[in-house]
Amino acid sequence: MAQTISQKILAKHAGLKSVEPGQLISCKVDLVLGNDITAPPAIKEFEKIGVSKVFDKKKIYLVPDHFTPAKDIKSAEQVKMMRHFAQKYGIVNFFEIGCMGVEHALLPEMGAIKPGDLIIGADSHTCTYGALGAFSTGVGSTDMAAGMATGEVWFKVPEQLKFVYHGKLPKWVEAKDLILYTIGQIGVDGARYMSMEFTGPAIDTLSVEGRLTMANMAIEAGGKNGIFAVDAKTEAYLKKVKAGKGLVYRSDADAEYKEIYEWDISKIEPQVSFPHLPSNTKPVSQCGSVKIDQSVIGSCTNGRIEDMRVAAKILKGKKVNKAVRLIILPATQKIELQMMKEGLTEIFIKAGAAVSTPTCGPCLGGHMGILAEGERSIATTNRNFVGRMGHPKSEVYLSNVAVAAASAVAGRIVSPAAL
Repeated sequence: MAQTISQKILAKHAGLKSVEPGQLISCKVDLVLGNDITAPPAIKEFEKIGVSKVFDKKKIYLVPDHFTPAKDIKSAEQVKMMRHFAQKYGIVNFFEIGCMGVEHALLPEMGAIKPGDLIIGADSHTCTYGALGAFSTGVGSTDMAAGMATGEVWFKVPEQLKFVYHGKLPKWVEAKDLILYTIGQIGVDGARYMSMEFTGPAIDTLSVEGRLTMANMAIEAGGKNGIFAVDAKTEAYLKKVKAGKGLVYRSDADAEYKEIYEWDISKIEPQVSFPHLPSNTKPVSQCGSVKIDQSVIGSCTNGRIEDMRVAAKILKGKKVNKAVRLIILPATQKIELQMMKEGLTEIFIKAGAAVSTPTCGPCLGGHMGILAEGERSIATTNRNFVGRMGHPKSEVYLSNVAVAAASAVAGRIVSPAAL
């Protein structure tokens, strides 16, 4: 039976020759992930199971990143619980202040992800790792607990969707725009519990960082996972981070897809998602005059060094509008250090930005940039639901890095071409 990349990975981990959409399977996992919001309830459930050890001390990753450094007593207690759990069970991969980062940027950077891996994480954006040819998906804290205890998880095999992107990316159009455009076309439930396979000539030109951005937001279309075929760029990235080759799978030419979408992206502009859904997209030229109070550049979606270089290119020699707060959040400490080495941090500070230590921060209304009533923020984050970044009557607009940086200078949402 012809299979897609996702089906082949699931079949391998279920010990089967093939799998079909809708089939219920039990799979062995290669990695279990949790953060400072989702791991504590998983730890409580784990303790109820009554086992004396975790399934593998090296395959569990605990990354406090949502409220790090701790913003209050409650968040400090959450991290304390994770720290003690890691110590109690000898968990090797616990990353806190001093050796941490936003989880979905940190794990690929440290070589924890390999092609062909099956990864579960108690965070919806665990789908990020599909950029490296892995099947990765978000689960609830209870499933995380079971995964830590048994090394297994059950799945209903998802239906398959294929997205083919043709053409050359126009100036200032980034990977973020491709995924925002995609979500705008199919809706936030257009891929509900389906595997989203990204391919085509335009995808071939994207950096691995760009692919990580796209896979990260598969969940915003309802996707069970997003996935890319491994190519020479992937292999070079994996070699650089010393991840190991893993198992590389290709979709069969006659694999069945529920639907195949094809677009010529040479004709699209930078996209902006208006409140309060990622699917509420408009080309930047049709945004009108939307004044902003804040611009956030960072997160697990767009906080990598490639993103920081784009922001610095826009901001060099310019000043942030006096009515705007620009917050820069490098996704890992390695990225933060590289920013310093390349002089990017100096560019940002001279422009009038605040540069933060790595944290999810304002992306989920955590800290480091909460919005007051009536305030608007443009952000390179992945969600703009009601109250996502603070007050229920605030607004979040999603964009690529170039638009977020240019808008911080202009004081309203604009294309970099307008500066």
